[in-house]
Amino acid sequence: MNFLWGIDLGGTKIECVVLNADNLQDVKLRRRLPTEAEQGYEHILSQIVKLVGQVADELGERPRAIGFATPGVLDPKTQTMKNCNTVVMNDRPMQHDLEERLGVPCRLANDANCFALAETLAGAVPKVKPDAKVVFGVIMGTGVGGGVVVNGEVIGGRQGIGGEWGHIFLHPTEERCYCGKKGCVEQNISGPALQRFYEGRSGERRTMPEILQRHKDGTDPAATETIERLLTLFGRGLSTVINILDPDVIVLGGGVSNVDLLYTEGVERLKKYIFNPRPDILVVPNVLGDSAGVFGAALLVK
Repeated sequence: MNFLWGIDLGGTKIECVVLNADNLQDVKLRRRLPTEAEQGYEHILSQIVKLVGQVADELGERPRAIGFATPGVLDPKTQTMKNCNTVVMNDRPMQHDLEERLGVPCRLANDANCFALAETLAGAVPKVKPDAKVVFGVIMGTGVGGGVVVNGEVIGGRQGIGGEWGHIFLHPTEERCYCGKKGCVEQNISGPALQRFYEGRSGERRTMPEILQRHKDGTDPAATETIERLLTLFGRGLSTVINILDPDVIVLGGGVSNVDLLYTEGVERLKKYIFNPRPDILVVPNVLGDSAGVFGAALLVK
C-alpha cells in the first residue's frame, strides 16, 4: 500500500499520521508524543525520531518521505527556520537536521499552509466546490494566519511568507504583536485580542463563546461592541486578500471561526470592501478540525 506520512509539530505535542494515498479518509495510524520544547531544539528532534520509530515499528514499514507542519517557516534563502513561536526552532536548519536524522526526504510548510492544503484536497473544498483552483485558508484562533493553495499546490512565495494576512496592518492597537508591529490583523481579531478588547470595555474576563452568547442575548453592550468589531474588521482585512487573490473558496479554521455570524453578517461586511459590483464570495467552515494540520503535512509528500 502507498502510505503518506505527516507530522504536525506543535508547541506542546508532536503528532504523526499515516494515510492511505489512494483513499485519504483511510487513516492507518495516528500517534503523538509531547514536544517538551523547554528541553531545547535537539530534544525536539529526538522526540520526532522517537515518534517516527514507534510508528514505523507498529506499521511494519519505514517512511519514504515525511511532510511536516511547522509553527514557523523554512526561509527559502537561508534554509533556516523563522517566525516560530516555538522560539528554539528559529535560525535552525530544521529540514537538513531532520533529513540527516531520519534518513528520508522531508518537506516542511507552515501550519496554516498545511491547513489550507488539507481542506482543499480532503476537507471542505471538495464538498462545496470540487473544481476550485484557488483556495485561501484562514486560521483565526490564538493567532491569525493564512495559506494559499493554487491547483492543489501550496504557494509559499519567494520569502516563504505567502498567505500571511495576519500581519498586514489593519487598525491601530496599543498591543505590540510578536512580529514587532502594532495594528496588524492578529492584534485585532485573534481570540486573545478580542477578549482583551471586551475586558477593556467591560472590566470582566470572558471567553469568546460567552461573549458571542451575550451579544446574541442583547444583554451586554460590551459584548455587542466586541462582536461588531470582529465582523467589521474581519470584512475589512479579508477584503484585501480577496481583491488580490480572488479565491474560489475561503475556508475558516481556528477557535474564532466558530463564531457563526462570520458566515452571514461577516460576509455581508466583507462585500462592502470588495472591488466588484456583484460580489461572489464563498466563505465556509473547515471540516477537518484539529486534523487539518497533520493531514496537510502528509499531503505535502503526495
